[in-house]
Amino acid sequence: MDAIKLMTQSSLKAEKPVFEIGDTVRVHVRIIEGSKSRVQIFEGIVIAMKHGGVNETFTVRRTSYGVGVERVFPVNSPIVEKVDVVRHGQVRRAKLYYLRDRVGKAAKLKERI
Repeated sequence: MDAIKLMTQSSLKAEKPVFEIGDTVRVHVRIIEGSKSRVQIFEGIVIAMKHGGVNETFTVRRTSYGVGVERVFPVNSPIVEKVDVVRHGQVRRAKLYYLRDRVGKAAKLKERI
């Protein structure tokens, strides 16, 4: 049992990124192609956060060329280099799945002051 606790504590990141649901974030993701690696940026709105501890994930949604794209990122994954908050959105829900049905200005969120 102690080995499981040590394993979970060692796999947590030292500094967890600070952001909330509704925030527009810029996620820096390490992409490995063959022997080379590069950092790719994925920017969008955080529509969900799930689980907790080691298994914590967050879902980021954006529209690219008229098509909705969602990616799920593990918070403690080594492929996630860093998460920058672009703006804070004002929301009253824990999950923003209703944004999937909205297009254009209707899919925008008010900015939190």
